[in-house]
Amino acid sequence: MARKSTPTFTEDERAAMREHATEVRSSASRRGSKADKAAEDAQALLEKIAEMADEDRAMAERVHAIITENAPDLAPKLWYGMPAYYRGTKSVCFFQPAQKFKTRYATLGFNDDAALDDGNVWPVAYALKTLTAADEARIAALIKQAIG
Repeated sequence: MARKSTPTFTEDERAAMREHATEVRSSASRRGSKADKAAEDAQALLEKIAEMADEDRAMAERVHAIITENAPDLAPKLWYGMPAYYRGTKSVCFFQPAQKFKTRYATLGFNDDAALDDGNVWPVAYALKTLTAADEARIAALIKQAIG
């Protein structure tokens, strides 16, 4: 009797992987100076933010401003179709809009290159529903800690 297989990835996850493949191909095929490529990456990120639903867009714009103000050395670039901020070739943090995977909150996530270590267990993702001044201050502190 043949077993029915269930999809390993959701359609949203497959779409994110397709976006990432497109980002990698686009990055590899671009010619020009490093500064030109960085400007194109930053522009693509801003365009992606502009496409977001109102609530996600407002949070993404604030998160982007906080990161660029507090970690100007991190390079804005898309990562799986989401705004991300890189140190060299490593993604340090990213903003996942709620609409991306149809979740009830957006996410500010940190990858393993972020220096958030605190003992043996520490958080690497934060749910975002709205942003208050206190929340923005907390994000700024996390970003400063993440870059060391």
